[in-house]
Amino acid sequence: MTYYLTPTPTSTSVTNLPRSFLTACLLACLVAPVTPAQPAHDSVIVLRPALVFDGINASPHADWIVVVRGDRIEAAGPSGSTRVPDGAREIDLPGMTLLPGLIDAHSHLLLHPYNEAPWEAQVLREPQALRVARAVNHARETLHAGFTTVRDLGSEGAGYADVGLKQAIEQGIIPGPRMIVATLALIATGSYAPKGFAPEHDIPQGAEEADGVDGITRAVREQIGRGADVVKVYADYRWGPNGEARPTFTLDELQLIVELAASSGRPVVAHASTPEGMRRAIQAGVQTIEHGDGGTTEIWELMREREVALCPTLAAGDAITRYGGWNPATDPVPDRISAKRSSFRAALDARVTICNGSDVGVFSHGDNARELELLVDYGMRAGDALIAATGGNARALDLTDRGMIKPGLLADLVAVSGDPSRDIAALRAVRLVMLGGRLVREP
Repeated sequence: MTYYLTPTPTSTSVTNLPRSFLTACLLACLVAPVTPAQPAHDSVIVLRPALVFDGINASPHADWIVVVRGDRIEAAGPSGSTRVPDGAREIDLPGMTLLPGLIDAHSHLLLHPYNEAPWEAQVLREPQALRVARAVNHARETLHAGFTTVRDLGSEGAGYADVGLKQAIEQGIIPGPRMIVATLALIATGSYAPKGFAPEHDIPQGAEEADGVDGITRAVREQIGRGADVVKVYADYRWGPNGEARPTFTLDELQLIVELAASSGRPVVAHASTPEGMRRAIQAGVQTIEHGDGGTTEIWELMREREVALCPTLAAGDAITRYGGWNPATDPVPDRISAKRSSFRAALDARVTICNGSDVGVFSHGDNARELELLVDYGMRAGDALIAATGGNARALDLTDRGMIKPGLLADLVAVSGDPSRDIAALRAVRLVMLGGRLVREP
């Protein structure tokens, strides 16, 4: 390619510009990344897959087409009765299932797998610039794996870097999924921090300490003011006398957090694994419970009654157990995994709403489908697990513009080889990804 720099009568002559400036401009042109040409944003694309999973029904539709105009779904239905606009680009997807873009309701783009570096090492020793550079790759890998929305639940010591990452994606600077960010997350003083240091030292935290009416009010409002879409609170943590999990905030404090967030139109989500921590968070009015390992019959009934959803994060516990040396092919099932299976099965039987939320970052980004595979392995039907990652998550998180294939919603779509409603592992075979009507990946 040849580049010409031609002065015009109304511009400064090129010959009068500094040589360093001209060299920089030329190099920028030469090294600029080449990206595939994208259709005009008002263009029309017709997708013809073998099956369409609409995010509403547990079984896919055969012989459907989906019409995309601009960034929205214009039509979806049987190929024989759904009009194809003149001049539309048609993409055949033989042997593939088209789904709504997948949603991971619990991610950490600013973390990387704990078998590469433990959580404390990432919080204490890794520069924020390094963590952001990693996160750029994590965002791209997540999107290419078919996950078009993530709820990122805490920057884990990286400040407000999640806000900047979200903005970079929205502005088209880097590829990545739509992000819902929690920024710092809230913790009770002394509960969630790197441990083992002399008490006279102030150690960097993995989240923001806040206590009492004044402290909590300031922290919630500051996080919202700096870009939080959702407020995350640690309703319990491993700070008991023997390192066991115990509740952190009182019910009054949790209710204050929910009230403050709600006044700005934002929900609260709670890390909680003990029955009492879960009970306080549910009664306070949180949107979702994250983890929920110690849920009881009473707790599941309360969650169903209050319409609080559960993000079980099965993949995180599975990954950490494997990092500890467990080999599922040869070793007995550890107590931790058995207890989690039983807890999750009890939540299913109690008809608690299940979100697909993996805690990815504990394990590799782009491997988000691991959670869906475990949802099925632990007792969920494949079609129901797919709903949990699409229309179910959209309803639970109040995302009214996505999660289903229906006219008027965002054209966030993914196509995979095979039928994941029969074999959930088909989610690994991603062939097409569309974000807001723009093809990110195509066959």
